[in-house]
Amino acid sequence: MKFSALIVVGFVGGFVHHNNSVHQEVQLAEHLQQEYPSRMDVRIFPNHRGRQARQAILRLLDQDHDGVLSAQERKQARIVLYGHSWGASEAVAIARTLQDDGVPVLLTIQVDSVTKPGENDRAIPANVAEAVNFYQLDGLLHGKDRIYAADPSRTEILGNFQYDYKNNPVNCGGYPWFARLFMRPHIEIEADPKVWNRVESLIRSQLPAQ
Repeated sequence: MKFSALIVVGFVGGFVHHNNSVHQEVQLAEHLQQEYPSRMDVRIFPNHRGRQARQAILRLLDQDHDGVLSAQERKQARIVLYGHSWGASEAVAIARTLQDDGVPVLLTIQVDSVTKPGENDRAIPANVAEAVNFYQLDGLLHGKDRIYAADPSRTEILGNFQYDYKNNPVNCGGYPWFARLFMRPHIEIEADPKVWNRVESLIRSQLPAQ
């Protein structure tokens, strides 16, 4: 990976496997890596593998492979983090650990973010330049309706965008029956191509000039 390449790391929600292509966040990762093989390094993880995700990011940034990130390696970091449900919460948590590492993050994207125990997915850490939140408020499980910048002088909140599926249902074929029955709106936003087209557009906007 060259310094100018964009590192994109996604997290799936719940107990979803990282390669389960029923889920739009997995499809997006596969599409981006195929579309931009030399301009992006795209990885996707289960939300309980945050430590491995952080280690993978640090390895990618360590261009001279000496096990220590130099000031230049940190400065050159170009990172986007995204996720759905617990995966969205984990994306913010990883941004916070990267802040402890002195590593900046270009963008965090949360889709119907559900707080994991011990995490804070509302407050976006100051090492993040931009953050955006997509959510819905129906059903037993729904996302945060607002995120905010821990330091507004350093982080721009691009918006908190609400979706409603009561009159605009989304096809959730391929999802387990219990998900369709008990938390349908939560998976409708995950399956909504309109949401993920916006996510992809935001990620593409972070690509460095060729």
